[in-house]
Amino acid sequence: MTKSLIQLFTGFLLISVLVACEEQPLMAVGQLESDRVEIIAESNEPIISIPVLEGDSLNLGGIILRQDTNRLDIKIREAEANIERIQAILDEQIAGPRIEIIDAMKANLLEANIESDFRDRELNRLVGLREQNLTSIESVDTAEMLLQRANARISLFAAQLAELEAGTRVEQIEQTRHQLNQAGIQMSSLRFDRERLFVIATAPGIVDSLPFEVGERPRVGDVVAVLLAGPQPYARVYIPETVRVSVNIGTQLQVHIDGLEAPVTGTVRRIASESSFTPYFALTERDRSRLSYMAEIALQETGIRLPEGVPVQVYFE
Repeated sequence: MTKSLIQLFTGFLLISVLVACEEQPLMAVGQLESDRVEIIAESNEPIISIPVLEGDSLNLGGIILRQDTNRLDIKIREAEANIERIQAILDEQIAGPRIEIIDAMKANLLEANIESDFRDRELNRLVGLREQNLTSIESVDTAEMLLQRANARISLFAAQLAELEAGTRVEQIEQTRHQLNQAGIQMSSLRFDRERLFVIATAPGIVDSLPFEVGERPRVGDVVAVLLAGPQPYARVYIPETVRVSVNIGTQLQVHIDGLEAPVTGTVRRIASESSFTPYFALTERDRSRLSYMAEIALQETGIRLPEGVPVQVYFE
């Protein structure tokens, strides 16, 4: 080997050693992720339409799918008819009896008084005949019974007339009002159940998956849609142990995302209180430097929603 080659080889080794000896910056690595929101079915009615596709954006309350409402529509119409019936009864009780009914009861009372007068005269006539031994004891007894019956009818019709003129009792009106309130609550419950047949987004996000098709009948509790919540995914990274004390909730970091030239500013929203893997107290000081703490970094808006699963890095000085 010539002297020049030896010098060249020596210089190359020196440069390699110097590069290897340069201090590498601390780095946290991870990837973009989103909170997954599972939307479940609250009814086993068949699905009649799915107006969204996987990948569509949804606002809070956006309709994901519709289930058949025919069964509940029938129950709602039945409940409406029941409310109208109870309301009519309440209106009648508040208005009181019609004047025609009161007049008819007065006529019944007058008839009972006329009959009582007749039975009283008839009894007096038979008593006089009995004194002359011109009639039987049985005829007198029968006349007394008929007079008592006529007087009882007078008492009955008088009491009924007084009830009609007094109107409906307050307690009875209150009972009917409670029945009306109960029927209204049942109606509200049925309408709420009907609204649950329109499965909506419980958080804004992206439709990630739709496991069911139109015509299928999910069971109660089945996941019918999965949403990727939030306008932007967050960066899930693992913070090195040596910089853990300087990273807290609210700390701003520059997140480098594969595919983007400039880093994106993010704010730590969560950081684990315990390290991943082996507990720190079971390691030596040298081994503890290898520990990491899982952290979630909320990213600023970039104009587009970044895809999940893209690798990210965070550098520390």
